[in-house]
Amino acid sequence: MQKKIISTNKKAFHDFLIFDKYTAGLVLTGTEIKSIRKGALNLKDSFVKIEDGEAFLYNAHISLYEQGNRFNHEEKRTRKLLLNKKEILKMSGKIKQENYTIVPLELFLCGKWAKLEIALAKGKKLYDKREALKKKDIEKNIAKNLKH
Repeated sequence: MQKKIISTNKKAFHDFLIFDKYTAGLVLTGTEIKSIRKGALNLKDSFVKIEDGEAFLYNAHISLYEQGNRFNHEEKRTRKLLLNKKEILKMSGKIKQENYTIVPLELFLCGKWAKLEIALAKGKKLYDKREALKKKDIEKNIAKNLKH
């Protein structure tokens, strides 16, 4: 099945060290999936919380669907994630023991289903961010010099 990436959370790669990745389904309304197919989605400040053995996505912004009239959705509502119980238990254990957080990395369409790639992550310190920027700048310069 082909994977079509709709939105990527670039801020997550900048602010966090990424460890284990998981793929989760999303519980959406009709107008939400139509807006996602149009690409009207932002994962920038979103995060995932585990409550009562279920995972939820907070702060993800899905724009209103233009033809949605009174049945339109709330733009920043909390959305349930569909994961296996084993995955949820594993993640919640790591969160409690090792101070990990769960961040959404990208949302993609797999056939007719919207899927969200989430990851266990730890926050980067300021010096880690500077180091990553230096490394990226050096790689860009090398690629530029090789091109000429």
